[in-house]
Amino acid sequence: MRLKAILADDEPNILRNLQAVIPWAELEIDIVGTAKNGIEALELSSLHGPDLVMSDIRMPLMDGITFVQKLREINEACKVLMVTGYQDFEYARSLMRVGVSDYMLKPINYEELENCIRKLANEIRENKAIKQQEQQKWGKMKNLAYEKILQDVLMNYTEISTHTLLPIDNMDLETMTYSFMMIDVDDYSQKSLPWSEQERKLWNFAVRNVMQDSLANFKAEFSVLQMREGEWCLLIQWDTRGGEDNGVQAEESQMQSNLHEVALKLQKDVRESVKLGISVGFYPSAVGLRLLSDTYRKLQRFMQLNLNKQESVLLYRESKEQADANSSLWYLVEEIVTGLKQLNRIKTEDSLNRLKLLLEGLPNSSFARAYQMLHFLILHVLRELREMNSLDAQEEEQVWRQLDTSESIQHLLQVMVQLAAIGLEGTNKKKNSELLMTAAKEYIRTHYSNDFGIEDIASSLGISSSYFSLLFKQQFGETFVEYVTKHRMELAKSMLLHSDKSITDIGRSVGYTERRYFTKVFQKFTGEIPSEYREKRMEPK
Repeated sequence: MRLKAILADDEPNILRNLQAVIPWAELEIDIVGTAKNGIEALELSSLHGPDLVMSDIRMPLMDGITFVQKLREINEACKVLMVTGYQDFEYARSLMRVGVSDYMLKPINYEELENCIRKLANEIRENKAIKQQEQQKWGKMKNLAYEKILQDVLMNYTEISTHTLLPIDNMDLETMTYSFMMIDVDDYSQKSLPWSEQERKLWNFAVRNVMQDSLANFKAEFSVLQMREGEWCLLIQWDTRGGEDNGVQAEESQMQSNLHEVALKLQKDVRESVKLGISVGFYPSAVGLRLLSDTYRKLQRFMQLNLNKQESVLLYRESKEQADANSSLWYLVEEIVTGLKQLNRIKTEDSLNRLKLLLEGLPNSSFARAYQMLHFLILHVLRELREMNSLDAQEEEQVWRQLDTSESIQHLLQVMVQLAAIGLEGTNKKKNSELLMTAAKEYIRTHYSNDFGIEDIASSLGISSSYFSLLFKQQFGETFVEYVTKHRMELAKSMLLHSDKSITDIGRSVGYTERRYFTKVFQKFTGEIPSEYREKRMEPK
């Protein structure tokens, strides 16, 4: 790893000797500039971003101490080696307080100087390696945060505003548009019936990994989000800042063709790697952030009501049946699911009654289609109850036996009523939702400084991530990301005022390993950077 260095001294002979005597090439250090005073040294530092600066303390126009103070405003990490003729130890020690790493006394002993530079260079490389590891780790954390925001948007758990969406680098989420694909494992409910919960998790993990690998060389940014067991959304991200569509939506037919190729590749890779068939549906045009939730519901309904799909690639088309969702079987079943998730007996039973009335009023010619649709929608409810952890293996087996012997719509309605009863009685079999959220709150409180995500908490509570997100929003009125970030900021504000910890250490204490990102989030929530917040509120001593 090569390093960059700047030499500053008002004596030309010393500058020439420093360049000639020290084995810079052997040390893998490039001298990117020399300066005769502090002003020149500061300009060079701003231009080149050096890793190491060696500076005299006495220079015209701007002395070494003032130079270092201003250098720290633009470069915190740079090591500074100061050369001084002052023998006073207290003065030399004061250099350390302005950010000097080491000092050498004149006349210079070049052997000692070389050893000192070698030591500093090793420290710089070690620090760079640690920072690189932290950045890689933080990069992964940012990706997880971004995916969690997208998932909350898809599930309609968060309102979209510049305040609630966290800053992720320089991304303005409201300028993004997305190509939207949905992936569903064919006959997932039937295939996964003999699997244990652990086996289901492993299969779902394997499918997602295969899809991630399949898209590894994809040129655009993308996110693969698991919405429930056996179902994923693939969002391909486009940034539309600075122009009319930026060529993103240039040819809708070309985009559809490209997505079709992606779908075929995903099907092939999943089939070959995990021996499962998947169907893929995609939306015909790119959609903005505010339309993601609506588009997800449309695609999910479209996919579930394509009853005979087997390793199909389906382009979403609006039809009268899909547009008239308020009177459809799907809409009523979704109302039942919503009532079950909210443990709302009145809403669930009202939706069941309306479903019965709708089916009773169907003409005879529609019975075969309605029977088939209701059968598939029962499977949809089964999957949702699995996500809520409201269905044990014995109950599910019983439902499957009834499905196998059902010969009429009335029989299927009985199964649906039974499923609703199981869901509503879930509070007697699993922990009360308030107790779950109390445990979640305690988990968050004790893990502020750690790298944790929603999956960690949901797993510790024994429920799915999607169900956790729903309960969390119902209990606290905000999403998991919003809640955790707000409380981390409150803790950071308290530590800034009541401790002498550095801003970097405070950021780490509340879960932000990178100071730049901590500063950005803090400013987003308070309007001030951490140093300003502390200075304005600290009582004068």
